Amino acid sequence: MDALFLVLGLVLLIAGGDFLLKGSVDLSQRLSIPKIVVGMTVVSFATSAPELIVSLQSAIQGFPDLALGNVVGSNLANLGLILGITLLIGALDIRRSFYFVDWPVMMLASLLSYFFILSDRMLTRTEGIIMVVVMFIFLIYLLRYQKPAVTEVPREFVNILPLYKTVFFLVVGGVALWGGSEILISGAVGLATHLNISERIIGISLVSVGTSIPELSASVMAMIRQEKAISVGNLIGSNIFNLLAVLGITAIIHPIHVIDEHLVSSDLLWMLGISFLVLPLVFIPKGQRLNWKDGLILLAVYATFLLTTFF
Repeated sequence: MDALFLVLGLVLLIAGGDFLLKGSVDLSQRLSIPKIVVGMTVVSFATSAPELIVSLQSAIQGFPDLALGNVVGSNLANLGLILGITLLIGALDIRRSFYFVDWPVMMLASLLSYFFILSDRMLTRTEGIIMVVVMFIFLIYLLRYQKPAVTEVPREFVNILPLYKTVFFLVVGGVALWGGSEILISGAVGLATHLNISERIIGISLVSVGTSIPELSASVMAMIRQEKAISVGNLIGSNIFNLLAVLGITAIIHPIHVIDEHLVSSDLLWMLGISFLVLPLVFIPKGQRLNWKDGLILLAVYATFLLTTFF
């Protein structure tokens, strides 16, 4: 039953996030909010809603390792699993913004999170506020100076829906996210207890990969359709948002206390390592492109992380 709850919770989270995205984008267009603002704010928040809801609910219900493990695991999955699989399908050219904006800000967010947690084994409300402020500064910078790097509104959401459909998507999406998070957390904690493993391991593996399924699906389908809009920058942007917004907002509402020391001594270091690894992979053997060989390296690193986590 716990495994069934885990799967059912993930299905509801994915469906809820998709519904919320459709409703939010349509509402933004009704209010005549510019596309560039919608792409950078509404779309980003909606696509990260599963991670945010799961982490927030986990922290409030007294499972902080599940909350933190979900974010750290999602970031590892984005670069190790999703980017790795995407590169096996086709090579990706690297945009100029990768060197000057995307990668440096991701490393800043990763180091900021790591040192905040390392200092006292917790994320306080003050630290959460700092992280959210840094996120807003980053958003303002993108909107003012890096408009080509901003995520566009998905094409399937360009046509305005009837008002009743917009309301339906918003309400059902919100309810599905809330219900899915409750069921998923119940299943994850129950499964961890039944298998006699920590909540951290469940959060950093099964839950984090599950909440990253929409990104995996979008990346793979984009490569199959030869749509080069997908880039390393999109996945790096997701990592930045997970760290600064998801962890930041969660810490503001409910400070996160680390229980399992492995989150600090191992998992966060793996996240820092794979985040840094992307830079040399771009330059070696030749710059401005990632190919299938880099994909194999990223998948091997992610597989090694999982093996060391479970064994």
